[in-house]
Amino acid sequence: QVQLVESGGGLAQPGGSLRLSCAASTSIFSLCAMGWYRQAPGKERELVASITSGGKPNYADFVKGRFTISRDNAKKTVYLQMNSLKPEDTAVYYCTIELGASLGWGQGTQVTVSS
Repeated sequence: QVQLVESGGGLAQPGGSLRLSCAASTSIFSLCAMGWYRQAPGKERELVASITSGGKPNYADFVKGRFTISRDNAKKTVYLQMNSLKPEDTAVYYCTIELGASLGWGQGTQVTVSS
């Protein structure tokens, strides 16, 4: 079973930055699309960004121009660089990996944007 371990969450001020990392345990990492979802209190989980196995990114409209997803296949790690953070970005962020028709999920990392 694939394990995803997220890190890099924490507290940031509005306008600040954080970088999330997600390390995967699978040897087929380079063949898998990866993604980041988030869930704020009382809200549904939503897709933030994804990246194909070939490195093509896709972003939700609410993060375009602020967040950047990237991957390092040698380190089996996907990143989410978050700039110009807003209080409404506060949520638990989850890393995902596409395994055929299913998604594997990490345990989540809390991001809080507050002054």
